Amino acid sequence: MNTSSPLKQKIQDELKQAMKAGDKPVVSLLRMLLAAIQNAEIARRTDLNDSDVLGIITKEVRQREESITAFKEGNRPDLVAIEEAELNRLKGYLPPAVSRDEITALAQKIIAEVGASGPKDKGKVMPRLVNELKGRADGRVINEVVTELLS
Repeated sequence: MNTSSPLKQKIQDELKQAMKAGDKPVVSLLRMLLAAIQNAEIARRTDLNDSDVLGIITKEVRQREESITAFKEGNRPDLVAIEEAELNRLKGYLPPAVSRDEITALAQKIIAEVGASGPKDKGKVMPRLVNELKGRADGRVINEVVTELLS
């Protein structure tokens, strides 16, 4: 498969640099990330675009956040440090996060475009809004904003 995603190419380039520098933790993280991307490409039988790659990175970020919480509860500061380092590296690939106000403004615009009037129309709004904000906002926050606006 050839690389159609500039983001995937950037990750591959950084993997090569980390390998040359002998940075084993970064090499391990980037190999894991590229494996997740490749698995998704195999499952879809097509190359992923940047939006899809951002979705995978977002999923990996969420996993690290959950692991950090679990390791803190388990009193494992050594593992917390590793997960936090990986989390910071992964967040570097994500675009800047949008504020709740920006999510609300975009949600109001999409609600007006699709003519949503109540909670039953949430299914019309959510897919478009999530697609617009992929990698820049947490899905839970998006869901809260849309629920508030349609109530």
